[in-house]
Amino acid sequence: MFFPTVVPDIAYALIWLWIFNPLYGPLNGVLGAVGLPRPAWLVDPGIALYAIVIMSLFQIGEGFVLLLAALRHVPRELYDAGAIAGAGPWQLFRYVTLPLLAPWLLLLAIRDIVLTAQSAFVAAYLMTGGGPYYATLFMPLLIHEEAFDHLRFGDAAAMMLVLFLGVAALLFLVYVTVRGWGYEDDA
Repeated sequence: MFFPTVVPDIAYALIWLWIFNPLYGPLNGVLGAVGLPRPAWLVDPGIALYAIVIMSLFQIGEGFVLLLAALRHVPRELYDAGAIAGAGPWQLFRYVTLPLLAPWLLLLAIRDIVLTAQSAFVAAYLMTGGGPYYATLFMPLLIHEEAFDHLRFGDAAAMMLVLFLGVAALLFLVYVTVRGWGYEDDA
């Protein structure tokens, strides 16, 4: 589960380019063997975005490892005290586990918001080039094209500022939603 997060983005995108190959890819081979339709994953504008989303779903192992480390720091005595008080599994999760994992979940949310703004670049650049019909043209790829293909550095800088402000707005929304950056130790 952790292995896809260790593989470099370029190699990871090339592996998925092979998996999504409509003629020789193993995914379409399995779909054809089962009798399901075999889509042209990276050629059809309606499906290309889903292909990149499927590819990115396999890179969540790092978050799981971080949450497993966080779970090891939850004191066992709190679960024992909750069980003695008559709490069930869902109440233990809601009132013990979730509040103690809140700072870790917040850290993951902030990290994922920041990384999402840049992680789709390599996949879209290598696998589709922003196509078909601009279906996978994400903001970082558009900024790259404006700056280095069209040599419009001012437009690219303005787009980068808009992207930065959008990420900052999302981070502020997360901050306001959770009312701070974690729990207080003085409780």
